[in-house]
Amino acid sequence: MTTYILLIDWTDQGIRNVRDSPKRLDAAKKLLASVGGSFTQFYLTMGGHDMVAVCEAPDDAVMAHFTLALSMGGNVRTETLKAFPEAAYRDLIGSLS
Repeated sequence: MTTYILLIDWTDQGIRNVRDSPKRLDAAKKLLASVGGSFTQFYLTMGGHDMVAVCEAPDDAVMAHFTLALSMGGNVRTETLKAFPEAAYRDLIGSLS
């Protein structure tokens, strides 16, 4: 599984309906699970983004499908970062000539 970090921001619509946000999170978790992925961590954050999620998915296409479907609801905008675990980081750096 590939790890992804999602930086999530409420849209105007999403913040107007913020009380429904926990239900939308539950629906997002079910949606990602239905395409073979999962949420491993979720945080409400202060600063540049409203929420951060750490997710796993089989590949980039699955994560792209998920984030597009999520954004179609109009409540959030996302920025997706593909994350490399420490072992991969060490291998990549070690392979530099």
